[in-house]
Amino acid sequence: MKPFLVPGAVAAGLAVAAGAFGAHALAGRLTPERLAVFETAVRYQMYHALALLFVGWVGRTLEASTLLTGAGGCFVAGMVLFSGSLYLLVLTDTGWLGAVTPVGGGAFLAGWALLAWALVRSV
Repeated sequence: MKPFLVPGAVAAGLAVAAGAFGAHALAGRLTPERLAVFETAVRYQMYHALALLFVGWVGRTLEASTLLTGAGGCFVAGMVLFSGSLYLLVLTDTGWLGAVTPVGGGAFLAGWALLAWALVRSV
């Protein structure tokens, strides 16, 4: 589960950097609505970076499993697809990227379901 600890920590650090960028560099340059979309991307990235750290920790504490590996993979995919599409949507004003965002949300949901299943099976 070590492969999820480092990416989780990196993703959390990048979320902090993105949040600071949004608050300082983008505030005043974007409409409040677009800034709110950017902040949503940052928030969900941080939530799922922490979830990735949790997956890594659980895998070291309990027995690592394909369910945990799947959960971690879904969290990574969700961060890229959900948060990434929102970042790009805001920064490039490319509206079609909004169609990618729900796929990332689905990956997040799948990750939480797999994590729950892994925890139920290990307890």
